[in-house]
Amino acid sequence: MTAGQPLHTDSPAAVHQQHQPVIIKHLPPPPLPASIVPSYPPPESDAAESWVWSQIKAEARRDAEAEPALASFLYATVLSHPSLARSLAFHLANKLCSSTLLSTLLYDLFLATLAAHPSTLRPAAVADLLAARARDPACAGYAHCLLNYKGFLAVQAHRVAHVLWHQGRRALALALQSRVAEVFAVDVHPAAVVGKGVLLDHATGVVIGETAVVGDNVSILHHVTLGGTGKAVGDRHPKIGDGVLIGAGATVLGNVRIGAGAKVGAGSVVLIDVPPRCTAVGNPARLIGGKRQGDNVMPGESMDHTSFIQQWSDYTI
Repeated sequence: MTAGQPLHTDSPAAVHQQHQPVIIKHLPPPPLPASIVPSYPPPESDAAESWVWSQIKAEARRDAEAEPALASFLYATVLSHPSLARSLAFHLANKLCSSTLLSTLLYDLFLATLAAHPSTLRPAAVADLLAARARDPACAGYAHCLLNYKGFLAVQAHRVAHVLWHQGRRALALALQSRVAEVFAVDVHPAAVVGKGVLLDHATGVVIGETAVVGDNVSILHHVTLGGTGKAVGDRHPKIGDGVLIGAGATVLGNVRIGAGAKVGAGSVVLIDVPPRCTAVGNPARLIGGKRQGDNVMPGESMDHTSFIQQWSDYTI
């Protein structure tokens, strides 16, 4: 038989070929060329989302080349998508899907919500990514935060649930809250208001109640509770000002106000208002300091947990 001649179906060779099993090999895509990740900071403009997305893709290409075991995952979650919104919707849908909340349903839900609020949800997600990269020394990159930081992912899912809550789709919003709590160990009521540039560092055990408000550029560590004080209904949860830092294990209860730029020390129990730029430490918490001369950096951004601790006369080691 000459090359290019069709194989007769009744020939021995054809019969043998018909009975050969078809083997499909699921191999990762070939290594992608490494890209140079720019070292300059993102611009303060509407192009911030494009800049961050380019960083994420560059880091994903680099990691896919360095670690072939992750190449398929990185291609599916990042490199196959044309935008940050689609990548985020896809990743969240796969993280949060269940037997009742199917991944296709969640993907359509997340993507439609992000598309319907381009001036709020998407810039907030970008601000959260920038916050994690700037404030957490353990953050290996924007792609690392997008894919692996459950605090970041929990906040993005909460924002979608918050939209659903105000659309009157409260059963779905509560179902999404429950699933986020189950998967990420972060429990934020859909009615709670969460600003942009928010970092839930480590995030495990964070609880934020129904009428709580969290301002912009706030950093909250693990096992923090913003809760109520009993069965009373109405406005019963804390209001956290811009630039606040709340340390690990802190508990803030009731309709109290934590002023802009204030700090709540780790393990503290706060039951009364904390003025702006003050530090509250202890159980029950007491004030131990105020703004220092020339100090214009908000603690929620500086992550400075220990300033003014020397002014607490009862503090010993």
